[in-house]
Amino acid sequence: MNFEHTEDRRMLSDMLRRFVAEQYDFATRMRHAESPQGYSPEFWRRYAELGAIGALFAEADGGLGGAGFDISVVFEALGRGLVVEPFLDAVMVGSAIAAAGTPAQREALEGLIAGGITAALAHAEPESGYDLNQMATRAQRTADGWVLDGAKAVVNAGEHADIFLVSARTSGAQDDETGISLFLVSAGTPGLGTQGYGLIDGGRAAELTLDKVQLSADALLGEEGAGHALLERATGRGILALCAEAVGAMDCARDATLEYLRTRRQFGTPIGSFQALQHRMADVLLEIEQARSAVINAAAAVDHPDRTTRERALSAAKYTIGRIGTLVAEECIQLHGGIGMTWELPLAHYAKRLVMIDHQLGDEDHHLRRYIALGQA
Repeated sequence: MNFEHTEDRRMLSDMLRRFVAEQYDFATRMRHAESPQGYSPEFWRRYAELGAIGALFAEADGGLGGAGFDISVVFEALGRGLVVEPFLDAVMVGSAIAAAGTPAQREALEGLIAGGITAALAHAEPESGYDLNQMATRAQRTADGWVLDGAKAVVNAGEHADIFLVSARTSGAQDDETGISLFLVSAGTPGLGTQGYGLIDGGRAAELTLDKVQLSADALLGEEGAGHALLERATGRGILALCAEAVGAMDCARDATLEYLRTRRQFGTPIGSFQALQHRMADVLLEIEQARSAVINAAAAVDHPDRTTRERALSAAKYTIGRIGTLVAEECIQLHGGIGMTWELPLAHYAKRLVMIDHQLGDEDHHLRRYIALGQA
């Protein structure tokens, strides 16, 4: 496997890192995260102008890249700044539209890449857990289209999204893989309700209610009842994105801790000279490199035609990130001492984000079980 990025990817990485470092400092990030929208529409458009959104999609779909390594490059740079703009849902919803959208539906993808609109994936439900096939929301066919009833939980940036990708069951039992369909629902559709709230690691999410939401026939994305495979591929790219974001956040937590160990003095000497702390920091550095290797493996496999190969690599990466992310968060805070827990120090926010990444799109335990099950299939 070639571990070297192409020249275009190196340029994209350097450009995004400079932009985040120079234009998206910690104070700016917190201002966006604590705003009523939970992100900055202005910066969303600026990221689009830089090509950061376009890099997530193939040229055939109007983007600039779309490969696994393009996704990892973008999200690693975003993770360094704890960027709260809605990139994660953009890559998942956009990937689903790119794979199965009609020409009319693909207009939303064009708006997404241009930064003119935002999209949100509305799949998780209050009692569904992490399994994609667990779904109580129902869609009934009518003479004019569809009627949706149900509820969705923790929809990122759901209060202000322009379009939702909503999963609903059109047939089968609540835990069947078959019978799941996907629908594109515009914000403001009668019967669609949102209740927003702030997230512990910054930004906002919303609970969605669907009360007899009437949709036209062309709202269906892809084939009726065949949405599980499409949803799995879309969330797979989201898993890769989260893992790469975590590596970027780990790098920053590591750098901040190394700097603290060099400058904090005790008994007249930098605490970084203490052998016990050096050993702990060395373990952190090794674990971060293991996490980086897992992301590289997932990026190489995200478009693999064999489902087992692809999904095992993604679950392995998510499990690794969950375990190592928690370790890095704990060790970096402990090596800082009490100051590591203060809200004013960026490290506390990196640690919080690393812990919360573990719980998005399946936690460490879920993906370990999934990895084992895929190997036995």
